[in-house]
Amino acid sequence: MATRQTSSSGKPKSPRIQVVLPEELCERLAALAEQESRTVSNMAKVLIQQGVQRFEQGAPQAPVAQPRARDSAQIRSELESQPARRLRGAPRRLRLFRPG
Repeated sequence: MATRQTSSSGKPKSPRIQVVLPEELCERLAALAEQESRTVSNMAKVLIQQGVQRFEQGAPQAPVAQPRARDSAQIRSELESQPARRLRGAPRRLRLFRPG
């Protein structure tokens, strides 16, 4: 389910979703966004809208490839070989509990 947030003025924002993309797909999306002079998130919105419209119109679907175990293992090893990144800045909210 999409999460709905409120702005600082109290007005509800549009629903948000989180999506995890493979690196290659993210790069392709960024390239498309640059060609169209859009932000990456706006380009993703446009492509999702087009995909939903095609789906609702009953356009023939290309078969979805199932991930292979070999592909998953390769992706996992690539991710594990990347250096760990440090978080940016201190946490915004820190709760300290006093022993009681």
